[in-house]
Amino acid sequence: MAIFPQTRTGRSNTVQSSTEPPAARTGALRLPSLRHFGPNWYATVMGTAIVATAGAALPVDVPGLRAACVAVWALSAVLLAAVLTARAGHWVLHRDQARAHLMDPAVAPFHGCLSMALLAVGAGTLVAGQDVIGHPAAVAVDAVLFTAGTVTGLAAAVAIPYLMVVHHRPAPGTASPVWLLPLVAPMVSAAVGPLLVPELAPGQGREALLLACYAMFGLSLLATLVVVPLVFARLVHQGPLPLALTPALFLVLGPLGQSTTAVSQLADVAPGAIAAPYASASGAFAVLYGVPVMGFALLWLALSAALVVRAMRRGMRFTMTWWGFTFPVGTCVTGAAGLARHTGLDAFTWLAVALYALLVTAWAVAGVRTLGGLLGGALLAAPQPLRPATVRAT
Repeated sequence: MAIFPQTRTGRSNTVQSSTEPPAARTGALRLPSLRHFGPNWYATVMGTAIVATAGAALPVDVPGLRAACVAVWALSAVLLAAVLTARAGHWVLHRDQARAHLMDPAVAPFHGCLSMALLAVGAGTLVAGQDVIGHPAAVAVDAVLFTAGTVTGLAAAVAIPYLMVVHHRPAPGTASPVWLLPLVAPMVSAAVGPLLVPELAPGQGREALLLACYAMFGLSLLATLVVVPLVFARLVHQGPLPLALTPALFLVLGPLGQSTTAVSQLADVAPGAIAAPYASASGAFAVLYGVPVMGFALLWLALSAALVVRAMRRGMRFTMTWWGFTFPVGTCVTGAAGLARHTGLDAFTWLAVALYALLVTAWAVAGVRTLGGLLGGALLAAPQPLRPATVRAT
């Protein structure tokens, strides 16, 4: 079932309508599965697309990997179309619930996933999809999805914090890793935008896009530095997250891995876009920033994995939060691959390979469990209250 964080009273934070829409009561048009089809479903698109782009970025030659990446990209494109259609139906048929999601502090941050889904599929199109549709068409598709994803991402980065301040007003000590979702979307733009820089004519256009990506890198990084300490403080002072939300701890890896990817990608294209002194500085910054951040990402990965093992031993069941094991880990794969390119160290190459193996495993498990939940109807049912974490002393 789709599960979201608790309110201060301990109940599910998803606002439920007191009555079903007239169509549901009369049976004239019944699509009950879409009523609870929230924005968190975009995570399936993100988690699938990153398998393709991360696989293509690996600094090793694996027979058959390229073809597999193309197939996974095609699947992500189909998923994007399906989820966009379902979300449109959700807004048309269940507008009261769609508005309630925006007013729900547990669900609203997931609206940032729309941007990242668009950006991830767009990048995958240019990285892997061009093998199928050709380079010119891939550039056009990526340009459209990059523009749409960047605009929606910047809008979410402003609108969701605004709603948190004005309407949600979360209590102290309730910070959640999902708060990062709308804030990390501009970082994804910063990481995939460099793919389009060489496609622009030399001059103002290239430089403007490059510097815009750096601006979005800074925007997202500074916002992340505000939220991550709140999340860690919540863990230290309030104890582990509820069992079903424990996988959300992996979301912290997203801005870490994505920012490392961004500086590496920007350094790759900087020589053809800005003056020499700044281009060489970009290469140095990619290493001097990326290595320490990757170190912290590995620390957080170990801490999160330990808490997930603890939660599983206490009965954690599958929910859509398991998709948090995919996209954030994938950004660490592309970040490690970027460091391998810029440092030449085999250690980063094998780190990227190990993380990719973890990513593929997590994606396969989440995908199979999601398909089973869809066929059984559990994932489209109304959210249920979360099981609290056990006593901290244990």
